[in-house]
Amino acid sequence: MSRHVTRRTALGAATAALAAPEVHAQGGYPNKPVRIVVPFPPGGLVDLLARSVSQSLAARLGQPFVVDNRAGAGGNIGADLVAKAAPDGYTLLASSMGPLAVNQFIYPSMPYDTNTAFSPITLLATTPKVVCVANAQPWRNLAALVAAAKEKPGQITAGSAGAGSSLHLALELFKAETGTDIQHVPYRGAAPAVTDLVSGNIDMVIDNVPNIIPQIRGNGVRALAVATEKRLPQLPDVPTTAEAGVPGFLFGTAFGMAAPASTPDAIIATLAEAVAVALRDPAIGGRLVDQGTILGGTGPQAFATLVENEKRTLEPVIRRANIRAD
Repeated sequence: MSRHVTRRTALGAATAALAAPEVHAQGGYPNKPVRIVVPFPPGGLVDLLARSVSQSLAARLGQPFVVDNRAGAGGNIGADLVAKAAPDGYTLLASSMGPLAVNQFIYPSMPYDTNTAFSPITLLATTPKVVCVANAQPWRNLAALVAAAKEKPGQITAGSAGAGSSLHLALELFKAETGTDIQHVPYRGAAPAVTDLVSGNIDMVIDNVPNIIPQIRGNGVRALAVATEKRLPQLPDVPTTAEAGVPGFLFGTAFGMAAPASTPDAIIATLAEAVAVALRDPAIGGRLVDQGTILGGTGPQAFATLVENEKRTLEPVIRRANIRAD
């Protein structure tokens, strides 16, 4: 998340990208339709990313790229399907870090080996987290929230998208960094948690910026800090967590694309290049950036490094909080 792609950058790079000819890997790949498995229900950000990028991949590579939603078990069902598919580039995975990195620490058993099952293709995007509180609460800054949580341990409530979700992990890291005891309230998805926050039924949510930015802009909730190193252009008046007094709390959700292990390097390179072109298309990347998404397209090695960093960072958080899947 150290690199931010602005809308102007995306627009400036787009003209050459749109004019790029079709390309194919060695061996004529692809010569038939390609399936992109999204291991979550339709409508979420990873689904939006996959569907947006798939259109550009189809145009650039000359074959349909079809999104297939296979939800369940925190993404493990869809990821397992890809892990056991032929390593020929015709079954791909578009996912958050859960199935690729952290589910192995949350689920008592896994249907595949997270560390060996996939060949990374590229980062699609990251979404920074923002600490939001209900308008009914008096806290006008992060210091006030932390002070209240310390004064009333276990009484302030924080919603998440479910046990082990990125929202839950962000909350546990926030608690560790601030030395607070905040009550976790799991929901079945982020949307109902935000609905209850707007209604004042819970006190706070640490959510992905694209999920909650409409409520922030519409004054439905109060944003106290973004968990990023720099302020976001989309929320210029919201301080960073460092500016707000909690410098150790930096958190974002990453989404990427992977293929079954042993997929040929030429195919991986072709896909990584085509995804990077897609993200530079203002019709795709520009719209996502406006909602607070930080675009990827950094290639296989950078994505592999990100996955490993995610494992190292979040395993101790999960162990310390004793997080287990529902």
